[in-house]
Amino acid sequence: MKNTQESPQVGSIRRFYEQAFRLYDKTGRIPPVSIEIYPYSSINHTIRVRGGCAFVRISDICVDMELEGQRALAFILVAKLYRKRAARVHHETYNACLKAPVIQSRVTTAKKIRGRKTPLLPDGDIYDLDEVFEDVNIKYFSNSIRRPNLSWSMRKTFRVLGHHDATQNKIVISRSLDTPETPRFIVEYVMFHEMLHIKHPTITINGRRYNHTSAFRFDEERFPFYRAAEKWIENNVLRLRRAAKKK
Repeated sequence: MKNTQESPQVGSIRRFYEQAFRLYDKTGRIPPVSIEIYPYSSINHTIRVRGGCAFVRISDICVDMELEGQRALAFILVAKLYRKRAARVHHETYNACLKAPVIQSRVTTAKKIRGRKTPLLPDGDIYDLDEVFEDVNIKYFSNSIRRPNLSWSMRKTFRVLGHHDATQNKIVISRSLDTPETPRFIVEYVMFHEMLHIKHPTITINGRRYNHTSAFRFDEERFPFYRAAEKWIENNVLRLRRAAKKK
């Protein structure tokens, strides 16, 4: 569940992101900034721009981090957004603030409480699963699917490229697909498939469970790039298998 309560520092934190945008966006445009405190299982923060607005997720572990650390983090994340590296002083300041006893205590607690579950790490090296989910939800589900927990798999796999866990309300996508060689429509297709499991839950008939009902298959084939996606997966299975078996 998301933590929707704003900390007393959120107003100041928002201004830090506005300052960072002034520095890195040469057009002078400063998007509205939304700050969300999110219960990641580790120190993880994300930033993305959608519809002209900047959405920032800060781990609740760092909710009360010193303001100088929050400012440094703002410049680091916005620099990343523009594919630049923030000044060294920002990285040094942020890392120093992470060493505060209260932060380290929360890291330990988070690992104990949340570490037993698959970490919520939707932000990959190439693709952000939050963005992929939202795009697929809008384009193919009229934005009707409630966002589950999204995560890349811990390891690269080739047999199972996606998995929906109804019990833990999560979708896990194989890390094998988080590569420059994987077209975006493939990640969208796998996400689409797993979201169909939410739209068409498993049914039991005469003691037998059916995960892929006729309605599920009908909707699946309505994906615009269904055949192209299936063909790509078939043609790349050996490459995915080799990558998965690399140490």
